[in-house]
Amino acid sequence: MTEPAHLDNVFSALAHPVRRRLIERLAEADATVNELAEPFAMSLPAISKHLRVLEAAGLITRGRRAQFRPCRLNAEPLVAAADWTSQYGQIWQARFDTMTRMIGAVEEGKNNDDG
Repeated sequence: MTEPAHLDNVFSALAHPVRRRLIERLAEADATVNELAEPFAMSLPAISKHLRVLEAAGLITRGRRAQFRPCRLNAEPLVAAADWTSQYGQIWQARFDTMTRMIGAVEEGKNNDDG
């Protein structure tokens, strides 16, 4: 999968709050579908659909342990998404720094007018 398409899948998967909570839970430890479904007021098939989206985005993998298929977090796509967003964080920080300087100049001008 190409990098832009892969990022699209990752961000799309993370766009839903249930999937973000599933990722948070899997960051703690591997879990079965039943364990992942416990805190949610939804059916196992609904949880399974969310897990399939996460799996398609490469955010989770499913193992095999006897009759269970525990889910495991794969953090690599999250690192790629964080790297992509961090470049924009630098841009926004530069803009905030400029805005802070401009506000400081306006405040200093007001103080000089008062004196």
